[in-house]
Amino acid sequence: MSGTFDKSRLPSRHSTQGPSRAPQRAMMYGAGVPPGGVDLPLVGIFTTWNDGSPCSLGHRDQAHAVRGGIKAGGGTPFEFTTISVNDGISNGHQGMKASLVSREHIADSVELVMRGHAYDAMVCIGGCDKNLPAMMMAILRLDVPAIFLYGGSTMPGRDGGRDINIITVFENVGAHAMGKIDDARLADLERVAVPTGGACPGQFTAVTMASVSEAIGLAPPGSATVPSVYSSRLGMCEQAGRQVMTLVEKNIRPRQIATRKAFENAAAVVAATGGSTNAALHLPAMAHEAGIEFNMYDVVKVFDRTPYIADLQPGGRYLAKDLDEIGGVPVLMKVLLDGGYLHGDCLTVTGKTVAENLKDVVLPPGQDVIRPLSQAFSPRGGIVGLKGNLAPDGAVCKVAGLKRRTFTGPAHIFESEEDCLNGILAQSYKEGEVLVIRNEGPRGGPGMREMISATAALYGQGMGEKSALITDGRFSGGTRGLCVGHIGPEAALGGPIALLRNGDIIHIDTEKGAIDVELPDSELAARRDAWRPRPANSGSGALWRYAQIVGDAAHGAITHPGAAMEGKPYAEI
Repeated sequence: MSGTFDKSRLPSRHSTQGPSRAPQRAMMYGAGVPPGGVDLPLVGIFTTWNDGSPCSLGHRDQAHAVRGGIKAGGGTPFEFTTISVNDGISNGHQGMKASLVSREHIADSVELVMRGHAYDAMVCIGGCDKNLPAMMMAILRLDVPAIFLYGGSTMPGRDGGRDINIITVFENVGAHAMGKIDDARLADLERVAVPTGGACPGQFTAVTMASVSEAIGLAPPGSATVPSVYSSRLGMCEQAGRQVMTLVEKNIRPRQIATRKAFENAAAVVAATGGSTNAALHLPAMAHEAGIEFNMYDVVKVFDRTPYIADLQPGGRYLAKDLDEIGGVPVLMKVLLDGGYLHGDCLTVTGKTVAENLKDVVLPPGQDVIRPLSQAFSPRGGIVGLKGNLAPDGAVCKVAGLKRRTFTGPAHIFESEEDCLNGILAQSYKEGEVLVIRNEGPRGGPGMREMISATAALYGQGMGEKSALITDGRFSGGTRGLCVGHIGPEAALGGPIALLRNGDIIHIDTEKGAIDVELPDSELAARRDAWRPRPANSGSGALWRYAQIVGDAAHGAITHPGAAMEGKPYAEI
């Protein structure tokens, strides 16, 4: 890299150049910028560092490493920390309403700092589930040269010679309710399940979206699976700081990278890994920021044509660190590329294409984390889409690791997640029932809570495939069992899920992609005529505002018009 930059085309010219900008330069000198620093490209480093959860504990050190790389590459760095809602802590109670809403607030806060200070580039570090897509949404919204980095996963806990993690604890809450374990045993598990900083270590939502960041080309190859506590992550961060300056010099911008074909690559990696159903929510939201129509139906089409080949938890056996030990996401991508399931000509933050990045990557022999295509678990991805008279706007279900792919049973209605969890813990349901949780959609929740407390308790009671669970809310990436989420239209909008009554017979067929209630159209119409919306459950403040503007799950639960209406991106101010 030559280290020369044309300041006349960079946003920071508006805050640093000319006599009229002397006050702005004075403020920057007051913040410690050295002489001459204001004439270099200004780069924002954004993290969700906090000490309220393990997911973001490593971000401060990682940001400092990025800072060093930016300086070495000829830029002036500025560090910022934004909010993060930890899903493990907020789950199972009203706090989970804040989780998805925080995605929008994180993206907005990053945007506002970038716009307000007129920075030229950015490196974003995300940890827990929602702040990964949030940071990538901000990157695509602003369209300045940028790199995304995952903060890394926690190491697994150890219990009796086996690896465990936070999902183990969630599931054992159900076992405890049935008397299978006592208080002391549950306490033993909770003390050892999360032994280090980092996000959840399975192919749950955090690692799924980290894998997406590599597949879509916004993150350095191999960065998604390195554990948070590994020192090698700091070197990776320093190199990312250097590389973002190369992107500035060459004017390589995120929307050149995150094309329609790149989003298809991302969906393929989710499918092949049996990743989180939340990807069907976040990918459309990210695409919206880039002005690309890529909704849940488009995501599901890619899922349907991509084989499921990675033996990762929760559907399989292995964790992110195990995938890292055999070469990480690049190894998985190489298998898919060689099989014709990826677009190799997509540009990435390395300045090279996907195919060029993967040129020398090979699937190591003697491992069973990733299967060759000839031995795929199934010819379709680990997530499927469903439609029918119960979900005219669609729904999603993770089938990775499921033995039972079809289910028919009577509905058992719960009006909220708490009602269902209490019913499960009290064992007031019956084997063979379809548990229905409604009023938990983006608007009706508000916030589209994930049902991990309920689904994990159900699984912990040994009923994960003896009963089914459906909802207009969503699921944790760690959910197991026959669970259908994102049912649309949601109950708050009068969707069919709002019309169900106890005892209605529900049919779920993940092989055919169907979910129906055994009722004639005339009966559904009569119930719809009699239906009245429930009182708003949003109170005031951030949740109220979100409920007024949020869109449907099929299009990403978005809250603004997106790139299609922006005129010109921030990068071109």
